[in-house]
Amino acid sequence: MKNPMPSSLRDVMKITEEARSFSDSELTDVIAESLSKTSEEICEENVHNHGRYRKDLTSTLDDILTSPIIGYLSMLLLLVAVFWITLVGANWPSSLLFRLLFSVENYFVNVLRHFKAKEWFIGMTVFGAYRSLAWVVSVMLPPIAIFFPCFTLLEDLGYLPRIAFNLDTFFKRVGSHGKQALTMCMGFGCNAAGVVACRIIDSPRERLIALLTNTFVPCNGRFPAIILVSSIFLGAGISSMGGAGATTVWLLFSVFLGVVVTFIVSYALSSTILKGIPSAFAIELPPYRRPQIIRILLRSFLDRTVFVLARAASVAAPAGMVTWILANTYLQGTSLLLRLANALGPLGNAIGLDGFILTAFLLGLPANEIVLPILIMGYSSGGVMVDMNSLNALRGLLVSCGWTFRTALCFIAFSVLHYPCATTLWTIWHETHNIKWTAFAALMPLAIATGVCFLVAQVFMLLGIA
Repeated sequence: MKNPMPSSLRDVMKITEEARSFSDSELTDVIAESLSKTSEEICEENVHNHGRYRKDLTSTLDDILTSPIIGYLSMLLLLVAVFWITLVGANWPSSLLFRLLFSVENYFVNVLRHFKAKEWFIGMTVFGAYRSLAWVVSVMLPPIAIFFPCFTLLEDLGYLPRIAFNLDTFFKRVGSHGKQALTMCMGFGCNAAGVVACRIIDSPRERLIALLTNTFVPCNGRFPAIILVSSIFLGAGISSMGGAGATTVWLLFSVFLGVVVTFIVSYALSSTILKGIPSAFAIELPPYRRPQIIRILLRSFLDRTVFVLARAASVAAPAGMVTWILANTYLQGTSLLLRLANALGPLGNAIGLDGFILTAFLLGLPANEIVLPILIMGYSSGGVMVDMNSLNALRGLLVSCGWTFRTALCFIAFSVLHYPCATTLWTIWHETHNIKWTAFAALMPLAIATGVCFLVAQVFMLLGIA
């Protein structure tokens, strides 16, 4: 008589048969869940607590911050708090820096005229290059000097992995990876940095999805224009408490729009040209740490604030110079800038914008920070960016050029969804080494931005709202 089959072998065969009924992704999740459950059982059997068991601070906070409801609510409140602190804190230093930088403009003009410089040279260097540079620095430096330390503080506390944990379910449902939440967070500071951060995703397919959709996260270069436009047309003005709250809501709306489009596009890509099985995402949540304030300030200032500002400043001056040349070079009595704006006018009007706005986005390809300065220069007579020393002055200029609530809403949507800046496109090419994916990363967001703005414009037109 043969010996009966050992029970351990029967168990193995049974498990093998069960495993065949799972797909690859389901089997990976089952294995991960089984390992975690077995570890807990071993720990309960062999580790004994003397006295009353007490949860540590990390476990207590994780029960709250990663819970199904409070976890998402806490993310929302933290995002609102960061935006509100950035808006309120940046208002006064931005005004001070604006007055300081523009107060020395006449000094530069007098010095150049003293040395018998030509008027065209003065216009190109001072009214073109310097004014664009001064606008970018004064509008951009205070917000990023506040936003980046707040972001770095959350990172140093260990909260960012909790965001990835909370959003993992959503990314898995759209066929992407939970770590994409971390790359999205990096994209708030700079989309180029978010693209580089996609390296943390091991799967090439999911890494490419994260890389192509990172541009829908509004970076710090887009925030100044969104802040100013929402303050003027959608809020009560950032000088008041209520205005800051209204502007914060619209900033939150822009982020929500970007995140929703990220999920939709990720699902579309994972279901079509980047079809595949989502990989498992096992994350070990680190313990909460006491923030190192000095280290946070130095790292956020040197590694992020200075880097982003230097990149913006390096392209703001040349772009302002080129814009001035286009605005002051005439062909048959019409400036080249006006000709370009007129050519783009029909498309701009169809999507709730105008030709000058599309021209500003086109010339602002080197950096998103210079879109609004170029637009102001284009709207201003003589191709010179006028001194916008208050929100009322800027509002008066935009309203006189036909801006309405619809224009502001379409401008914000286009700012959030349009193609990434030149630095981000170069970074995408460097990461993929594929010119086709780089071109797709530019054209796909442009098509989505155009489509969304067209729908918004048509809805407003049907409702009879200007």
